[in-house]
Amino acid sequence: MPLILISGYPSSGKTHRSNQLVDFFQTKITAATEPHIRRLNVNHINDQTLGLNRDVYREARSEKDARAAEYSAVKRALGRDTIVIADGLNYIKGFRYQLYCEAKAVQTPSCVVHIGTPIETCRKINAELLNDSEQEGGYQDDIFENLVYRYEEPNGMTRWDSPLFTVPHEDATPPFENVWDALIGNEGGLKKVQPNQATVMKPATESDYLYELDKITQEILNAIMGWQKDHIGEVGGQVSLGSHTVALPASSVSLPQLQRIRRQFISLNRQHSLAKSRIRDSFVEFLNSSFG
Repeated sequence: MPLILISGYPSSGKTHRSNQLVDFFQTKITAATEPHIRRLNVNHINDQTLGLNRDVYREARSEKDARAAEYSAVKRALGRDTIVIADGLNYIKGFRYQLYCEAKAVQTPSCVVHIGTPIETCRKINAELLNDSEQEGGYQDDIFENLVYRYEEPNGMTRWDSPLFTVPHEDATPPFENVWDALIGNEGGLKKVQPNQATVMKPATESDYLYELDKITQEILNAIMGWQKDHIGEVGGQVSLGSHTVALPASSVSLPQLQRIRRQFISLNRQHSLAKSRIRDSFVEFLNSSFG
């Protein structure tokens, strides 16, 4: 059943909004007369349910383990009769893409609910939480600032961040009915998503698939670095790759940055085997989204 990805700055009110969604869905399910709706349940996954302390975001290794724990919990929970609310920072584009692929692989819709609380408001709330001994919450100042700096805001123009619902801080509730309609629908039947070659979980059947995945992505990186070498001082250009175009950002992209994006793409697609003919298309799209 549907996956709802909650995303926002630290101390933006993600769990509060998630609890509002849980209450709405449970009320909607209880009041329903249709058997396929009444059998649904809601699974709310966050750091607290996973037993994670906020200090895990201080170090790269512990943060990676925390994301792995959330990923595994979401993957286990996704099923025919469960609405999964992944209430976490979910601030990395690639991680949201990975969860989107898991939802699509089991033929269920997903959406992103972006908690649009301004940074200064989040900073104020975080300070209040740290100073209140009766409340559990808040991030140490260095962790808070680092997470805000690294936050990659959802973009509704990408497949994995759409449909995107932004909840302003001033709004009393999220757009309940819009989320329900996007994921469950009001047409008497549950919405079903058809998986494609990029998301169906299957082993790489083509014997040289991993070789081609490595080779094609490296060729594209070489082309980008070659373009930047030939256009020193120019930024925001377009690298033509035959029928494909990589739109570079307004600042120069370093080789380590490109290699990090490439490793992320390869990691995501080792198991979600693409057809070889789709590797170039998909990597170019992934690069353009990462740069955007």
